[in-house]
Amino acid sequence: MKVLVDTDVLLDVALDRAPHASAAAALLDTLEQRPGSGFVAWHTLSNFYYLVRPKHGNKDAQQFVLELTRFLSVSPTDTESVRVAGSLDMRDFEDAMQVAAALACGADVIATRNTKDFRRSPVPGKSPEGLAS
Repeated sequence: MKVLVDTDVLLDVALDRAPHASAAAALLDTLEQRPGSGFVAWHTLSNFYYLVRPKHGNKDAQQFVLELTRFLSVSPTDTESVRVAGSLDMRDFEDAMQVAAALACGADVIATRNTKDFRRSPVPGKSPEGLAS
């Protein structure tokens, strides 16, 4: 199964956000053990970096991003992916961009804590707890 990891899941690990960090870390551990199964959107990495940097500093935030790319691939998106995101019937454009990235990499699911935001998505959103096994 291919999984696109939403920004909130990565932030849960990096910022140790209770009670979600352990399930998010377990999912990342699972994806690390299954090469080619984990993906992130390009914009997720920049958003993640800017949200983690205040707590961990520039160097550590950048190192965290690079470590993630050791086992998570960046979804191959392009201009058409932005157009796809704009055509989706979703309330939040950033969520639509996540969906477009999931479609671009052939993901079966989007790992997110905000599953309700993906109700109208052609790629279902599921919580990390249900995907870490």
